[in-house]
Amino acid sequence: MNHRLLRSCLALFVAAALGAANTAQAAQPHAPEVDPRIGTGGDGHVFPGATVPFGMVQLSPDTAMPDFKHAYKWAAGYQYNDPTIMGFSHTHFSGSGHSDLGDVLVMPIAGEVKLDPGDEKVPGSGYRSRFDHATEVEQAGYYAVTLADYGVRAELTANRRVGWHRYSFPAGKPAHLLIDLRPSIYDYPGKVLWSNLEVRADGTVTGCRTTRGWAPGRELCFAMRFNQPLRSRELYSRETDVVYKGFKGPGYQPQDQNAQKGRALVGVFDFGELSQPLLVKVAISSVSEANAIANLDQDGKGWNFDAQRHAALEAWNRALAPIDVDGPKALRTQFYTALYHALMSPSLSMDVNGEYRGPDYQVHRADGFDFYSSWSVWDVYRAQQPLLMLMHPARSSEFVRSLLAAQQSSPFGMLPVWSYQGLETWCMTGYHSVAIIADAYLKGIRGFDADQALKAMVSTATYGDYGDLADYMKLGYVPIDKEVEGGSKTQEYAYDDWAIAQMAKALGKHDVYDTFEKRAGYWRNVWDPKTGFMRARLSNGQFREPFDPTSAGYGDDYTEANAWQYSWYVPQDVAGLITAMGGDAAFVHKLDELFDAKVDPSIFKNVEDITGLIGWYAHGNEPSHHIAYLYDYAGAPWKTQERLKQIMDNEYGPGPAGLIGNDDLGQMSAWYIFTALGFYPVTPASDEYAIGRPFVPRAAIHLGNGRTFTVTATPFDNAHPYVGEITLNGKPLDRVYLKHADILAGGELHFTMQATPNKHWGQAISARPTAMSPYR
Repeated sequence: MNHRLLRSCLALFVAAALGAANTAQAAQPHAPEVDPRIGTGGDGHVFPGATVPFGMVQLSPDTAMPDFKHAYKWAAGYQYNDPTIMGFSHTHFSGSGHSDLGDVLVMPIAGEVKLDPGDEKVPGSGYRSRFDHATEVEQAGYYAVTLADYGVRAELTANRRVGWHRYSFPAGKPAHLLIDLRPSIYDYPGKVLWSNLEVRADGTVTGCRTTRGWAPGRELCFAMRFNQPLRSRELYSRETDVVYKGFKGPGYQPQDQNAQKGRALVGVFDFGELSQPLLVKVAISSVSEANAIANLDQDGKGWNFDAQRHAALEAWNRALAPIDVDGPKALRTQFYTALYHALMSPSLSMDVNGEYRGPDYQVHRADGFDFYSSWSVWDVYRAQQPLLMLMHPARSSEFVRSLLAAQQSSPFGMLPVWSYQGLETWCMTGYHSVAIIADAYLKGIRGFDADQALKAMVSTATYGDYGDLADYMKLGYVPIDKEVEGGSKTQEYAYDDWAIAQMAKALGKHDVYDTFEKRAGYWRNVWDPKTGFMRARLSNGQFREPFDPTSAGYGDDYTEANAWQYSWYVPQDVAGLITAMGGDAAFVHKLDELFDAKVDPSIFKNVEDITGLIGWYAHGNEPSHHIAYLYDYAGAPWKTQERLKQIMDNEYGPGPAGLIGNDDLGQMSAWYIFTALGFYPVTPASDEYAIGRPFVPRAAIHLGNGRTFTVTATPFDNAHPYVGEITLNGKPLDRVYLKHADILAGGELHFTMQATPNKHWGQAISARPTAMSPYR
């Protein structure tokens, strides 16, 4: 599918480059089978606007930017069911559960200009506009909508550092563009610490703003140019609570101002009545206005909007091309939309001169690589990063170099925990960057200094003030009376330590291996055989009382989960967990209890991220993502196949409500991709993938080494949901896991599907994925 589209796109791109008309009526490109609307409603938190793979700019409509206490639904700035659009901003997260950004918001206005967004329930009360979904066009790299209150057709596209706008205004009305530096996703009074806005002598508009949001003190600068002459401009400072403003500069009216500084700036740019579209291009930089101008000069050449749209589509076709999938159109759309969402982050965070902002807030320069940020590490180490290692290994090398560069400039000597635009937020738990790095190295990703990487990993895992690592190293667990979520933090640290041990082993660093292999077993210190659950301990060694395995809340024993969900998190030692739970039969029985429980979803009303319930299993949040595959480890892979069918049928679908939980910068989508292909990386930093069952009839993965690994399934229909047998390159496969080398070698993995479960395949201990402890 992708190769055909790529040829089509290349032809269109060449045509555009040879002089296709720069108008809204130009020939439309053939979009890939991607539907950016999927997940824009409900809890998906994805945006429908224009971006390119791993791009610095995410140019998208914002329907609301409410106070942060009520902003969860608007983590991406857009909610499908909202009736109005307040503008188009240039930075967004795709699928985050917490948020920020929404920088450089612009709004085209025909006729009278209002300086505030107004109330969506009162049409005409502000500059926001009503819109109809029937006028929206959402494609990879392109978004369009008609702003009903102005009669303006808005079109957006992007490249790596520049957002491109095309606005077609109605005849007979003056055209304006408003820029508002006040709003922000997850907004609150006082969030904007400072901003500036300037119209330069050549007509370029520049500015910066500093916000105290998720990453305190973040600065974002921009440079903006227009294809039409500027008739006039008005620059406003809307601050009302400033006691002392200093002395007034030249000019008495907003139209007299060349520049403004303050915390509440609005600019209005007037173009008169236009007979052709207004084109706007905006470059951003986290370093300076000068760098934003340089980005615009290099990445924003010319005024051919359609050529830029075609180039964005070409970039998406290249990014999607490594996997070809067959099947009905609805299935392909679901698959490629998931793949599209998985290829948005980490995002470029570096200017054309190589400069970027580091976690020390200083400016650094990348030497020989592109610096990427937007690291939702707690989420993406599980499947999104392993997927990219298969699809785009060269890019994965740059991701690792970016993680290492961030660690080198960290005031704490730590790898990123949850960072964006180079800055650290300290959101979520664990130090899972170590798993990403170890997984990359053990799967053959090179291009970075492995010894330096191991030192960075150890430095991170031994920084005692982080998450009470000091007590963890001393006691073997994180005491709950010293640190919230001590139970799950102990488990996560133990897994990360195992990943460090694997890296050390591969590098022959036996002393490091011994230390971290021992720490990898610390999960046993929060296992309570009496209750059969993982539990948090106090400093005195006792388990915290009272204990309720159904309880979940922020600051509880577990991170965004309860004991039913976190008690399965020992990915490095599932065999040891099986033994602790009493053996195969007891383990399988408890897994069944998890999935089959009758649960009132209201029990999680105060934990927004726990969604997509199937019993206690919560697919809408990451701690559950590996659980369905654990039957493989207990000799019951047919039950994995059953549970995966449940999850795929209930948690993913078409349309705006098609994601049951936050996509979390591509993790939910990457889970879908791996599961659809028939295997999943339960334990990143190992070289194994647990086998499930495929949800596509045929998929070909075109690998970076020139080989192709193909997955096929016959018969493929709902009447045959179970795996009867599997062959790898024509030979029976008796194990329930794939080795990474099996995939890199190329060939065919064939599933013969049947109506009833094969309860004999995969039972043998020798067939199961490996773990720290031996199977018993």
